[in-house]
Amino acid sequence: MAVGASRRPMLEVSAAMGAKVLERFPAGAPRGAWPAEEFAAARRAEGEPAKVVMDLTSDMFLVVVPARDDD
Repeated sequence: MAVGASRRPMLEVSAAMGAKVLERFPAGAPRGAWPAEEFAAARRAEGEPAKVVMDLTSDMFLVVVPARDDD
């Protein structure tokens, strides 16, 4: 898959949700959502309101934070 094609779902998701995507994790990974949940927990420990959402189009778990006006 081309680099531009892999970025498109993330841009669509962030625009639709009004959120910034921090990281993406494959849904088919052996540990499922755990890596995404661990990453989000670490961001929350740093004070960011991170949460995990599922992007069905790309079959990825996304760690997102609310978009700020300056992003």
